[in-house]
Amino acid sequence: MSRTWFITGTSRGFGRVWAEAALDRGDKVAATARNTAALTDLVDRYGDAVLPIALDVTDKSAVDLAVKAAHDHFGRLDVVVNNAGYGLFGMIEETTEQQARDQFEPNVFGALWVTQAVLPYMREQGSGHIIQVSSIGGVNAFPSLGIYNASKWALEGMSQALAAEVSGLGIKVTLVEPAGYATDWAGGSAVRSEPLPVYDPVREAVAAYWSGTTPGDPQATASALLQVVDAEEPPLRVFFGAGLLDAMREEYAQRIATWEEWNQVAEAAIGAPSAS
Repeated sequence: MSRTWFITGTSRGFGRVWAEAALDRGDKVAATARNTAALTDLVDRYGDAVLPIALDVTDKSAVDLAVKAAHDHFGRLDVVVNNAGYGLFGMIEETTEQQARDQFEPNVFGALWVTQAVLPYMREQGSGHIIQVSSIGGVNAFPSLGIYNASKWALEGMSQALAAEVSGLGIKVTLVEPAGYATDWAGGSAVRSEPLPVYDPVREAVAAYWSGTTPGDPQATASALLQVVDAEEPPLRVFFGAGLLDAMREEYAQRIATWEEWNQVAEAAIGAPSAS
């Protein structure tokens, strides 16, 4: 059965790839972008199956109107993909207040506004699937990406709570956690803080770490996302990319080892029960 999608950030990257994958198999897509001129080719290729909508996800009123327009046009919303966002590169000390606040606006609040707007429609129809685009940086943290990591960790916590809240309403939630892909995330879409020379050695170490990696092909994620969307019981979390599971096994093993080492201190922190 044909599904109706609402996807943010469809001008390029994952949003464009996934919109095309949905349309290619006969689904309908409400495709949003800051500038709908970037969606002209989608309309030319897929016609009425595409509803282009100009949207800045940081504008809550605009989000509400866009979601309503999509529902009014197609009659339902089956899959909602919160993809809009960008990366902020900079050490914690280097990041300005405005850069930090701006990073959270689309990555956290934009996803929240879209999620809140679609939930009444999904509750009414008794079904729906919300895809939150997180990152490997949403379950781990890396030097020079601390504020970006913080935004994705916030998205992860919000979405895990959401999944528990709506599990009895027929609504599914999935956090997609990609590795590095050849999108514009680290290119023109990125924001970079003014560097402080004291952190140059850290920057060099980060560059050396990533120098041996090859970015993934965004097109390869299309079939993976469709498998997640089509699953009867989709996962709350899913990695996109190779080697991520091994990396997270190592990370969580280190966390557990530290918690175990300090568990005696942790349990002593509760104090003695007070006499009554």
